[in-house]
Amino acid sequence: MVFASTFRWEWKVDETYIKVKGKWAYLYRAVDKRGETIDFFLSTTRNAKATLRFLAKALRGLKSWEYPHTINTDKEPAYGLDIRALKAQGKYPGEVVHRQVKYLNNAVEEQQKRAV
Repeated sequence: MVFASTFRWEWKVDETYIKVKGKWAYLYRAVDKRGETIDFFLSTTRNAKATLRFLAKALRGLKSWEYPHTINTDKEPAYGLDIRALKAQGKYPGEVVHRQVKYLNNAVEEQQKRAV
């Protein structure tokens, strides 16, 4: 059971290209600061539609107090567009901070490669 005081306030979100059952796919993944997976999504494409589906999926079923305070992503433009769209739709609280840092999620990507 996860309590409010220990919940994953900061998410790191990234995507990487992996082979699944002989076919290539994009693995979108959100992890907390300890590196534990919050959610993941496999897609044949890497675009704004796939990013939006992943972010919406990661939110599904969360209580309001479970939303992250900060979402860290790489410089992929789709993340910023989709986070703004989800905020406009009322699916993300307006106070969620989106940080785009070029190399911030390298640890997430490396962990994904080791897991494959």
